[in-house]
Amino acid sequence: MDNAYGLWSLVILNSLIFIIFAFSFAKPQTKTDWRSFGAFSAFLVALFTEMYGFPLTIYLLSGWLAEKYPGVDFLTHENGHLWHTILGFEGDAHFDPMHLLSFVFIGGGFWILSAAWSVLYKAQKEGKLAVTGPYSKVRHPQYIGFILIMFGFLLQWPTLPTLVLFPVLAYMYIRLASKEEADARAAFGTAYDEYAKAVPGFIPRVLSGSGA
Repeated sequence: MDNAYGLWSLVILNSLIFIIFAFSFAKPQTKTDWRSFGAFSAFLVALFTEMYGFPLTIYLLSGWLAEKYPGVDFLTHENGHLWHTILGFEGDAHFDPMHLLSFVFIGGGFWILSAAWSVLYKAQKEGKLAVTGPYSKVRHPQYIGFILIMFGFLLQWPTLPTLVLFPVLAYMYIRLASKEEADARAAFGTAYDEYAKAVPGFIPRVLSGSGA
């Protein structure tokens, strides 16, 4: 196998770096927090396993790839960036439009996680609703942050496992958000109902034009 793969030390290192980085922003406290963070961590491990460990997606699609792109060695790290080849980009894959766009989503997701956590931590400490910062735009900014990061990685390095995991995890976050809203209503009553009427769930009004 090409030395672009089988690099399990890089799988472990990259997984730990991003998981610890996300943990520093998300700081899970409740059982629900840990469940959502654990699912996000599984997505990262699956991603980096294919990026540096074993290219399962390339092997499963090898017949189609060989027929569609004869002569291209997909067992190199450069050609492992499937969007780069499939969309016909030239030059270094790390600087193609999809890769650069992925940094916008990943960076934006981590920024939202960081901004949301500082507001949520202060509100929880004071026993109040989190309604400022990102929480003044959407009710579930932390879950939006996780979704944006995962989507960014799909733009950078798509794999079959992460393509399957992405909608599953997005649905799980929506379900977790519903549970958290039920808990918030039980704790804050009509105050939360008024907040929910004024602030959309996941899509800011500037984008949706209505509540979500």
